[in-house]
Order: sequence, then structure tokens, then C-alpha cells
Amino acid sequence: MATNDEENYKNILDNTIQMLKKYKKILFLTTSNRWHGEEGGEMPKSTLLAYEIAKHMKDATISVIEVPLLKIYPCEGNVSTARGNTCGQLEAKKKDPFKNPSGYHRCWASVNNKDDELWKISKELFESECVIFFGSVRWGQMNSEYQKLIERLTWIENRHSTLKEENIAGNIDAGIIIISQNWNSVQVLDTQKKVLQFFGFHVSDDLCWNWQYSKDETDESKESYIDAAKEFAKIFLEK
Repeated sequence: MATNDEENYKNILDNTIQMLKKYKKILFLTTSNRWHGEEGGEMPKSTLLAYEIAKHMKDATISVIEVPLLKIYPCEGNVSTARGNTCGQLEAKKKDPFKNPSGYHRCWASVNNKDDELWKISKELFESECVIFFGSVRWGQMNSEYQKLIERLTWIENRHSTLKEENIAGNIDAGIIIISQNWNSVQVLDTQKKVLQFFGFHVSDDLCWNWQYSKDETDESKESYIDAAKEFAKIFLEK
């Protein structure tokens, strides 16, 4: 018999699926990582959830990009230099029309690293009506792959905040779905919603939520993590 908490999250998932059905072009960006070479292999829970939701999008074109599988260099920190904020300048525009058909992609790390694959994300992003970020909480913050991606996308925010150009994300609805074990996910969710708002996305509250297995931040037992995986599958994958 399902608990009230289970039923609540099943309803949240169903609501998310129904909300997404209004879009024709959707991008899911999964950011949690796992060692795929371990015995039996394993996909992170948040990534499993992204593919589960994608199965229900029969009438939409949906792209699921697993960010940790791409070669994305760290942000170069050009926001805060002695010359001022130089992030997102026109000189940093990626000139390849195949990789940057919108012309929006302006990132010095892409200029300085020819094999950087951030373009695979930005190309899909600016062709989409809606983007959902999926990730996990690690040590009270979003996982490192998510943070690297967000930092590398700072030029989106800079275009309208510092350079006083157009808001190139204003026509894209955005959400974030977070899976965590036992600490700080509510606070992380609030922070990342604000980050996406700073970027200029239209953030939909109905597409922003978190699932945290335990309220006991000191519970680090092996059994707790095993039980969390079982509970997650019971709620979100057994449809």
C-alpha cells in the first residue's frame, strides 16, 4: 500500500508529464554522473527519471543530453577580470553555423578549446520551447557537472544583464528536478530556481521540484542508500 508521501510524488510526476505535453520541442539536461563501468552498470536516479518522463512525450520532439558524457571545459571566469566583465562579448561568438545556428553561442572557453562540446547543448537549447535540468545534491549543493554547465552558460545571463542586449532565454520555459539522499535539497531547489530566473528563463514552478529520501541528515548507512534506490524506483519508475 502506498504511503501519502508516495502518492504525493506520483501525483507530482503525473502533473509534470501533463505540463510537458503542451510543448512540441523539449530539452532534458541530465547532470548527475555514475561510473558506468561498474559491475552491472548503473544510471543515476535523476537520469533514469529523465528517460522515464521522456517516454510519455509521444507528440513532442524531445532531446535527452547526458551532460557528463560530453567534453565540456570549465568556465574560464571571464566575468570577473581586471578589464571588467568580458563574458559573452561578440568577439567570443562561435562562428561555425552548424554548431551555432542561432548565433547566440558566445563563450571564450569554446573559442580557446576547439574540442569543447558545449555547442551540443546550446544548439538544442535555442531550438527548444522548454528545458528541464535534472541533477543530484552532493554535500548540500548541486553536483559538480551541473555547476560546471551553469557556469559555462553564464554568457546567456550576461547578454542581457551586463551587455544590455536582448534576453535570449526569455522565450524558453525552464524547470529543475532534483533527487537527493538526506540533506539540503529544498534550499538547493530554491537557489537554482533563482539562478535560472537570473539567466532570463521563464521558470515554471510546476516543473521545479525535489525528492529527498530521508530527513535525517546524519543517516549515511549503506542500507539507507540501498533503500533509497528501491523507494525511488517504486515511486517514479513503476508506472
